[in-house]
Amino acid sequence: MGELIIKEERRQEETLMMIPSENYASKDVRSALGSVFGNKYAEGYPGRRYYQGNGIADEIENLAIERAKSLFGVPHANVQPYSGSPANTAAIMAMATPGEKIMGLKLSGGGHLTHGHPNITFSGKYYESIQYDVNDEGWIDYDELEKIAKENKPKVIIAGTTAYPRVIEWERFGKIAERTGAYLLADISHIAGLVVGGVHQSPVEFADVIMTTTHKTLRGPRGAILMVTEKGRNKDSELMKKIDRAVFPGVQGGPHMNSIAGIAVALKEANGPEFKEYAKQIVVNAKVLSEELIKSGFTLTTGGTDNHLMVMDLRKNDVDGKSAAVLLEEAGIVLNANAIPHDPNPPGKPSGIRLGTPAVTTRGMKEAEMVLIAGFIRQVLCVQDSVLRTKDEVAELCREFPVPE
Repeated sequence: MGELIIKEERRQEETLMMIPSENYASKDVRSALGSVFGNKYAEGYPGRRYYQGNGIADEIENLAIERAKSLFGVPHANVQPYSGSPANTAAIMAMATPGEKIMGLKLSGGGHLTHGHPNITFSGKYYESIQYDVNDEGWIDYDELEKIAKENKPKVIIAGTTAYPRVIEWERFGKIAERTGAYLLADISHIAGLVVGGVHQSPVEFADVIMTTTHKTLRGPRGAILMVTEKGRNKDSELMKKIDRAVFPGVQGGPHMNSIAGIAVALKEANGPEFKEYAKQIVVNAKVLSEELIKSGFTLTTGGTDNHLMVMDLRKNDVDGKSAAVLLEEAGIVLNANAIPHDPNPPGKPSGIRLGTPAVTTRGMKEAEMVLIAGFIRQVLCVQDSVLRTKDEVAELCREFPVPE
């Protein structure tokens, strides 16, 4: 195991981590995650545990809660969800009963499995799932979204994406939810760091409940937070209790106190001027990278990006997304195959790839390095027998920008 961990450390150091949902947690976060809190069972909530010996655990969880409330500007936060999927499960359980209608973005349009993907997920099996979509260019069609919502009157509308490169219009979502009598659940897992960094509008004013994972752009450990806004509390005075009951005992048992400790550290790190500069640079880097890829002849869905990620449509490049992702990994560029809007190819062999800038920005890379990375990608996908040469060039760039301690 020790050897495998060392190998993984070396892999992360020597390759470009460009999967948008991955990042480098700080040494302090990792220390909390690997601390003795992993030994403690703390089923229940602070002051209401089912086991003894939780006085310090209560302090840890309360600290994480207060930091989440302060950072996001909400009256209520639950830091116990193990990750994003159980958090969305709990949120939907709190706001809708099985059989009621929920409405989320199609997976193929950049949504998430837990947003109502039909037949194979809890949200698609136990609720009547109504899905909205993006247009052929990849943009959310808000007029069509509102039309679908008015026709179907869902109990919950889910606003959130995993592969959408544009700003989410929270106000528009909020108005649609109000007009149709729906709760609005904002899943900001991908953009939470951009929200607290001030480079993407916050949904706090418009959503009833907010869910975010704590890794990705927040640079914390794997985990999640569920938050109720003033709007949600005013709509349903019991909503905060419903959320807490849905997390425990609804979908989870004892919380992972070591993860909660790591979350508390990450929230502290995100509440400062350095993090705001980091968030700003993520977006600057993404815009430069997307522009350079377009200059190199690649097609990007929606024609670019406003946030931390982009999706490349490779249909005109005579390579499918999975083959491209494998080839790029051989050259030291790690990203993922991804469907494009209305993809004619199957999910296992989609037409696109998804990449982002959070992790390379954590390493200190800026605009000049984005130009280099775009060149590496073009070289691998367009120049025959260039993988080994590119791998050496990628390794040199990684040595110049080491992974932070």
